[in-house]
Amino acid sequence: MPSAWWGLGLVPLAWLSLRRPLWLPLLFLLAGFFWVTLRAGWLLDDRLPVELEGNDVRIEGYVADIPQKFERGIRFPFDVEHAVYKGTSVSLPGKILLSRYDDKTSPEVGHRWRFTVRLKRPHGFQNPGGFDYESFLFRERIGATGYIRARQPSQQLPGYSILYAVDRIRQRLGERIRYLLDDNPVSGIMVALTNGDRRGITNAQWVSLRRTGTNHLIAISGLHIGLVAGFVFFLGRWLWALAGSAVLRWPAPKVAAASAMFAAVIYAALAGFSIPTQRALIMLTVAMGAVILQRRVAATQLLAIALFVVLVHDPLAVMGAGFWLSFAAVTVIILSVHGHSVGRNKWYRLGSVQWAIAIGLLPLMLVLFHQVSIVGPVANIVAVPVFSLLIVPLTLLAAILSFLPDAIARMLFALAAWPLELMWGFLEYLAGFAHSLWIQHNPGTWALAAGLIGVALLLAPRGWPARWVGVVWLSPLFLLRPPAPVAGEIWLTLLDVGQGVAAVVRTAEHTLVYDTGPRFSARFDAGAAVVVPYLLSKGISYIDTLIVSHGDNDHIGGVRSVLESVHVGRVLSSVPDRVENARECHSGQRWRW
Repeated sequence: MPSAWWGLGLVPLAWLSLRRPLWLPLLFLLAGFFWVTLRAGWLLDDRLPVELEGNDVRIEGYVADIPQKFERGIRFPFDVEHAVYKGTSVSLPGKILLSRYDDKTSPEVGHRWRFTVRLKRPHGFQNPGGFDYESFLFRERIGATGYIRARQPSQQLPGYSILYAVDRIRQRLGERIRYLLDDNPVSGIMVALTNGDRRGITNAQWVSLRRTGTNHLIAISGLHIGLVAGFVFFLGRWLWALAGSAVLRWPAPKVAAASAMFAAVIYAALAGFSIPTQRALIMLTVAMGAVILQRRVAATQLLAIALFVVLVHDPLAVMGAGFWLSFAAVTVIILSVHGHSVGRNKWYRLGSVQWAIAIGLLPLMLVLFHQVSIVGPVANIVAVPVFSLLIVPLTLLAAILSFLPDAIARMLFALAAWPLELMWGFLEYLAGFAHSLWIQHNPGTWALAAGLIGVALLLAPRGWPARWVGVVWLSPLFLLRPPAPVAGEIWLTLLDVGQGVAAVVRTAEHTLVYDTGPRFSARFDAGAAVVVPYLLSKGISYIDTLIVSHGDNDHIGGVRSVLESVHVGRVLSSVPDRVENARECHSGQRWRW
């Protein structure tokens, strides 16, 4: 990684760019490269020293985010203030991820604690197409993971940091909503719409959201921020217009714009300032600033400013799928609206935007997730208005009034949950179609480049010559097949699942999966994190035979995720009573492929 002194090399180029603007693109390119490598270098330096791995270390610091519950305990990020090893102060990463495997009370965000912990450097599974857990921890600036030693006393220390006040409000609000909704199956979704905490959404619900292409409705982004800001803007303008002589000094549109910005910041803070939330907040802030300053700003300028601010603030955001999907979706919407005469019918406009998003995000979806929702445009045409006009406003209103007595607050949340329950039934119906998903292999670099050209042509303004050629440019995404065994060959891939087994056997025409690795929690298992992504990245949407050798967790743990995500011809197991639709496996069974 380069030293900070390398930045001095940009000074001559900056001087040259002032004299010759043609050098500006190169200056920004090199400055961006220098900034991201410098930030990455700082994070790599802030990792657990090797000599402290596997040893007991006494630490003090603050609970940094809402604890996540799982079967065996809780997990939460922790900001380290001080650390001691064998009586000597040691340097630890500023942020670590801790697990606690006891039944003690969950700590609150912002509280100061003293723990004895055992840590290790971040590690993840190394598999083609799989979720890169180590990269995720790197993006989150987590320099070590570990667990709290149950046999050593933990102590809550005096002191509370105001820096975590917003996260503490998010935690209290989520707990209040879950209490009021009791066992309502949509409670996790309503919490996510309110404070951005999506950890209460079940795996089955995520499957339905992915199959219908509606998971963006749960991530607080432009739709949600825009709803809140728009409501406050028009309400503020109407109320201020009644203020009499004050309107002459401070015009209603300017007061309304300032109020909308304030409301958007509050909601974005409650959402945890995710990348989509940041993008939406920056674009809205610039737009409202233009209203206050009486300036005109194009949508492309808003997007460019948001992109610049996000990357300067967090250059490692490019490592996350949310960054690409968020900015790409807004770009597609701008392209689909600009230069297109779509008539006055609102439903037609909504439908055309949804189809444009489906086409525009197609290459990205294949690269990132190896699948595309076939029913997504239909689901979104119905779900977007319902979420916009009913579910989100009612949920936020109930959250604002959640401090009222339990009986009243519970009634408000029941009212907000009713349209969500109806909509959820509709989404599950669409997700249940056998071919609701198009599963596709990971396209190569050249196929991706061709696909992007095809998207640009298809989304070009009306009158652009030969727009139909875009279909031809898209075809390599589907026609170029990944390497596969030829007749007479057999490929065996042993997947990295940690302690456990998961293997994929392929011939020219068939696929066999042997065991599915362990299950780590209700929301995380090797089937969903390793086996299914590997199969999808290779374009495998059908398993001829799934064998579960025995019932130990490190062999059977991921089987449910595999069965929910991929079509399986037959299942053989020594424990057929524990695997859905399984037949008993007998010694000596054989078949020819």
